[in-house]
Amino acid sequence: MGFQVETHPLLAGVPHGFFGSNGGAHQFGFGGPGEGAEVRALRQAAADAIRPGGILAAPHQVHSPDVVSVAAAWDDCAEGRPVADAVVTATPGIVLGIVTADCAPVVFADPGAGVIGAAHAGWRGAVDGVLENTIAAMEALGAARANIAAVLGPTIAQPSYEVDPAFRARFPDDAEPFFAPAAEREGVPRWHFDLPAFIIARLAGAGLSKIADTGRDTFSQVARYHSYRRSTQAGEANYGRQISMIALP
Repeated sequence: MGFQVETHPLLAGVPHGFFGSNGGAHQFGFGGPGEGAEVRALRQAAADAIRPGGILAAPHQVHSPDVVSVAAAWDDCAEGRPVADAVVTATPGIVLGIVTADCAPVVFADPGAGVIGAAHAGWRGAVDGVLENTIAAMEALGAARANIAAVLGPTIAQPSYEVDPAFRARFPDDAEPFFAPAAEREGVPRWHFDLPAFIIARLAGAGLSKIADTGRDTFSQVARYHSYRRSTQAGEANYGRQISMIALP
């Protein structure tokens, strides 16, 4: 399929990958452009690239803090998948998947315990606790918090993420370090929000010490990633999604 995929050395030995759009040729979300059968086949091909013969378990994402513990994968189709924004498993052969288009994909692993996780963390999910809930769900399967490694995949970067006062008001005062002043528009104050740094701080605050960021900006790297914000600003009718995956060896 000629996948455009990136891995990170922090998860060396753990099958994983952050898949790009390959110049727009690859679209991994059922809600995005393309027929459902084509999307399904592409998703399975990506899962095979991560772990040959692996079975994809990717939830129906809704910007929630909810986590599903996966013992057996479900049918990967547009309708009927569990509604959640994170998945964890201790079952070999399952490939966990999360789709994003500016929000942060975070993949987790405790290789010694044989437990992995994947979370979709936009600002809402991060504020509401999807990262902390993923870590707790991994612990319930036998992972040790001190041994969990987490890698943040392609995410909209601070210079690309301009927000308004209504957005800023959703965060507590101690989140101020993640907002940099931006130029006013139409007399309204603006900021640039650092979603990757906010997520990394939440992971550290949850007790993780093995944390890494791929440092990829979905908005500005047009040839590599889909971006909800970029598509919206361009007035496009729909937008694509990339996918991030992790599996047990």
